[in-house]
Amino acid sequence: MSEISQLSPQPVWQFFDQICSIPHPSKHEELLAQHIIKFAEGEGLEVRRDAVGNVFIKKPATPGMEDRKGVVLQAHIDMVPQKNEDTEHEFTEDPILPYIDGEWVTAKGTTLGADNGMGMAACLAVLAAKNVEHGPLEVLLTIDEEAGMTGAFGLEEGWLEGDILLNTDSEQEGEVYMGCAGGVDGSITLDIERETVPAEHAAVKLVIKGLKGGHSGCDIHTGRGNANKLLGRFLFAHAEELGLRLTSLTGGSLRNAIPREAFALATLPAANVDKLNELFTHYQSILTAELGKVETDINLFVEPAELPADVLTETAQKRVYAVLNACPNGVLRMSDDIEGVVETSLNVGVITTDADKITILCLIRSLIDSGRSNVEGMLKAVAELAGAQCEFSGAYPGWKPDADSEVMHLFRETYKNIYGRTPNIMVIHAGLECGLFKEPYPNMDMISFGPTIKFPHSPDEKVNIETVGLFWEQMVAILKAIPVK
Repeated sequence: MSEISQLSPQPVWQFFDQICSIPHPSKHEELLAQHIIKFAEGEGLEVRRDAVGNVFIKKPATPGMEDRKGVVLQAHIDMVPQKNEDTEHEFTEDPILPYIDGEWVTAKGTTLGADNGMGMAACLAVLAAKNVEHGPLEVLLTIDEEAGMTGAFGLEEGWLEGDILLNTDSEQEGEVYMGCAGGVDGSITLDIERETVPAEHAAVKLVIKGLKGGHSGCDIHTGRGNANKLLGRFLFAHAEELGLRLTSLTGGSLRNAIPREAFALATLPAANVDKLNELFTHYQSILTAELGKVETDINLFVEPAELPADVLTETAQKRVYAVLNACPNGVLRMSDDIEGVVETSLNVGVITTDADKITILCLIRSLIDSGRSNVEGMLKAVAELAGAQCEFSGAYPGWKPDADSEVMHLFRETYKNIYGRTPNIMVIHAGLECGLFKEPYPNMDMISFGPTIKFPHSPDEKVNIETVGLFWEQMVAILKAIPVK
């Protein structure tokens, strides 16, 4: 057990410490799922799994509270696997190493997994508790939320009995969420042709790193740089004058994380290497002037590389640069209905290079279906102009706010009674599973809340210690206050 297991509330932190010790990146959650099942069976609780692997645990009501409305506590099992380049870590094998940093808990060189491990820990703490009062209780732990919402998509009608669902995947204490954006993955594929490296060329690697990255929903409005877009901007502007010939372009690792790093392997006339260094250094000064108040550690450099076997043809690389530079990115529209909330955005998340193609993976988010459709059209138009293919997959619906939500009013009054102030009732631009849950359970009343988590989906991820206690206090209070059916 690490030092965090001694924090308060201890039951929550002890479960989170266990969660950190068991590898559980997206699509590799089975070890943690089995650990949770073993725990639940040891508590004498009913445990089930559905066809996609979601875990269901049922706990009887506290004596005297059997007539209360049934509650489903919900979290997802998986975490986003992101690490610093200089960190040696295999997410499918190595534990997360959490530590206390002042008022926060963070991890050594990797994502912490507080998203959504902190909510999962609270759900498990309720299951283990003997002194938390509640009516009929279920816990739903879904798989693969971060990489495709597979568990939420696979949730079938009839598995849940509750009337109310409390999603624990929000990341700002003092805010309670009653709606979220929907989304869709976009993929642009450019077929490429290659040829031999021109004579008297030297090989170089262009590197952009040191950016903050972060969650492509929660952080998209913060002005953070997108490494893929920034590298594409430079290549579009200067490749021709430098005689630069591209071999490969890579950047980012997840379509729902703002990319922190991007790399281009290329060749150019040996006589132009010094000019490349001058231009790239000047480009760093430009980016520092533009983004420096947000991106405090921007680092651009050129390093020598082994001469590759081939390079893209000039026609192919021009198409790549044009698509990447023209592709929209970031906040595309703010909501007219909800002040301060992003309505529609796009994240150019991942670039990969194969022998015969370059692929750009994006994630579109929008509170409204027409906004999402509009951005799909933008991507498709950019791709068509460049003679590329554009496909969309994994579309998931938004969660439409319900102003008459009984549990929202209950949470607000409970919160006010505890702290003497009213929580902010919000709609989040990130995707939550609630929108998908509404399809098989259209009448289920839902809200989302959680502790304060900063910089999710990046190695800077951290959770505020004090707010974990507040989050737990709120969960205990609202479970006790659930009305009769």
